[in-house]
Amino acid sequence: MNTPLMCNLQLTQLSDHAVTELAPSFQYLPHTSHADGEYRLRRYSIVQMHNGKIEHLPPTDFVQSNDINHFQGNVVRHFEALDEALIHCDGMLEMCELFQSANALPDDQPIEIHQMRIAVLNGETPTSPEGIHQDGFEHIAVIGIDRHNIKGGEFLVYKDKTASPFLCTTLQHGEMAILADDILWHNAHPIKAIKKHQQGYWDVFVLTTKEIKHDI
Repeated sequence: MNTPLMCNLQLTQLSDHAVTELAPSFQYLPHTSHADGEYRLRRYSIVQMHNGKIEHLPPTDFVQSNDINHFQGNVVRHFEALDEALIHCDGMLEMCELFQSANALPDDQPIEIHQMRIAVLNGETPTSPEGIHQDGFEHIAVIGIDRHNIKGGEFLVYKDKTASPFLCTTLQHGEMAILADDILWHNAHPIKAIKKHQQGYWDVFVLTTKEIKHDI
């Protein structure tokens, strides 16, 4: 029987086909001028599911309030959109369908997608400069796609901000952690290169959504 705590966290897995299809697109992520833009290369889009297909919604900037994000709160951030070919590939459809199904989301529910490569700089590189945090949504998923020449980066989940983590896992090759962002807290350990003079990185997707409330 699932405990109330574990009902707020689900671990699942993308197919090998989906990972193979999604992984190459991380090679072309841009740097940004934001505070983390040197080491968190990123694209960002909003989509919705409709009749079993993904619809790419108009682009918009991304902003979080300062009470949620103490690192870049109240900063309007602009990111290039995900490539159209990536948005409409089978791997992206599989990932979004898993997120939709796990959270019982209706069609036409906006889903925000961050595609990130966290690249190792000299020494230790933060994967979660916000610290232990929530992102201001109801549902969030973190999907590890690839890890190369790194140690660290374990994904941590907490029942509250002052507790010890009850989950510590290395997300890779399509491993997907889905959690209730308004109940649980999360962060990840910093990463370091194993071979210091070679590139190291962790490729991840982060999906978020806040349910639309309909008047009765």
